[in-house]
Amino acid sequence: MNIILILVDSLNKEALRFYNREAVCKTPNLDRLAAKSLVFDNHFVSSLPCMPARREITAGRKEFMWRPWGPLEIFDSKLPREIQRQGYNTGLVTDHYHYWEESANGYMQGFMSLEMIRGHETDYHKVPSDGPVPAWVEKMCEFRSPFHMRQYYENVRNFRGEEDFFPARTFSEGSRWLDQYADRGPFFLQVESFDVHEPFHVPEPYSSMYSEGIEGSSADYNIWPPYQIYSDLDAFMEQTTTEELAFIRSQYYGKTTMVDAWLGRFMGKLDDLGIWDDTIVLFTTDHGHDLGERGAFGKQYPHWDSHANIPLLLWHPRFPGEGRRISALTQTVDLHSTLVEASGGQPPQEATHSKSILPLLDGRANAIRNEVVYGTFGQGVCISDGEWTLFKSPIEGKPLYFYSTMITRPLIVDNPVDGRLGTRPARPEGHGYFDASIPYPLWRLPIEIDPRTYDNFLFDRANDPEQCRNLWECAPGQRDRMMRLLRNSLDEEGYPAEQRDRLGL
Repeated sequence: MNIILILVDSLNKEALRFYNREAVCKTPNLDRLAAKSLVFDNHFVSSLPCMPARREITAGRKEFMWRPWGPLEIFDSKLPREIQRQGYNTGLVTDHYHYWEESANGYMQGFMSLEMIRGHETDYHKVPSDGPVPAWVEKMCEFRSPFHMRQYYENVRNFRGEEDFFPARTFSEGSRWLDQYADRGPFFLQVESFDVHEPFHVPEPYSSMYSEGIEGSSADYNIWPPYQIYSDLDAFMEQTTTEELAFIRSQYYGKTTMVDAWLGRFMGKLDDLGIWDDTIVLFTTDHGHDLGERGAFGKQYPHWDSHANIPLLLWHPRFPGEGRRISALTQTVDLHSTLVEASGGQPPQEATHSKSILPLLDGRANAIRNEVVYGTFGQGVCISDGEWTLFKSPIEGKPLYFYSTMITRPLIVDNPVDGRLGTRPARPEGHGYFDASIPYPLWRLPIEIDPRTYDNFLFDRANDPEQCRNLWECAPGQRDRMMRLLRNSLDEEGYPAEQRDRLGL
């Protein structure tokens, strides 16, 4: 059985009609895939953002309690190699440029073949000039590094039509991979589109597809609002307008439809080759992206359902879903064991946090988890049992450490460190066997991160799906129950001892 994993970055359930009946965004090809697949309603993130999520897929380990965004560890399993052991050819096609940054080394090296589509976001692909730039680039520079904005512009300045944009190139390269290798035996192909990630730079016809009634263009509105630096986000929100927020959303929807169009061509290749009956297709994202809700952008803590409850579709020829909904709780980290098992292998012992979702398909189980725990390193921790969700923020002034077999320059995605350059780590305060599941000593390094909030939250998910009413103070019984559940879950998964005091556990 062939296996295809499709990752589309920053994709919101809210934009998809098979999750949101009122969605205005057109995604006919995803609608087609959903109509034949199993549709998971309670699939959640685990570690955020981009590369922490990919470490979970690659290695089957949650990392947000232990370390920030960084390279694979020496003890990590590598998903493509686990599948390759079952006799599969493996390939990665991606424009997700973080893979070839220093701070994310090791993720793509396990594949037998690799196609990199260069130039997205701030990929150091071409040398920027110091000449004039278009008004839409100047607009992005108001709240983001002009150097980085010029880097993006230099990468894309010669784009003319949608065939030049990243989804077209990524899914076209995925189709070429199938033409070249699909008949050489069972294969595992991972195709990743960094879009619909920001900047929300979209060609016609998509840029005007959802902007009817909105005056102005990207020369007037910022298509890459800030969110990593809190003061920049606050300043942007203070001066933005309803019109600008509507325009940003229209460009996000336009980019979503553009991704769907080129995904459709890739699906058409599966039609042409006649391999649907021999191929498992798993479609998902790493996280959503808030678009001004609650005065915030991005996928930062607190991890509201708007970006933490994410799409998951699974087509399995032996268990055709025909749009059937799955309500069981699942997480990003579960993809690792699912894909290894689908290839005929046994999930490795190192994948300590991953649970295969295949028992939900063949009747071996109605649930694989009673709760899901998720978060971003240095922020708070979140837990949901499907009906209630709790966000437990850190207590001010408590120490924080990160743990790794390596002393590297960590990439921190929130204050006070620039999200692109990272920070120089402090001197280690110890070296030992801090994680009982790892047969190697770890460095213990102190680090300072400015949490986004010290407030705690409790939501009745069944009766308040938009998470508008914080019941932390007025539902003490549920709050205490969820806190006990959080402590028990973390005890089972493992975490540094000082996090008990830091999180008030």
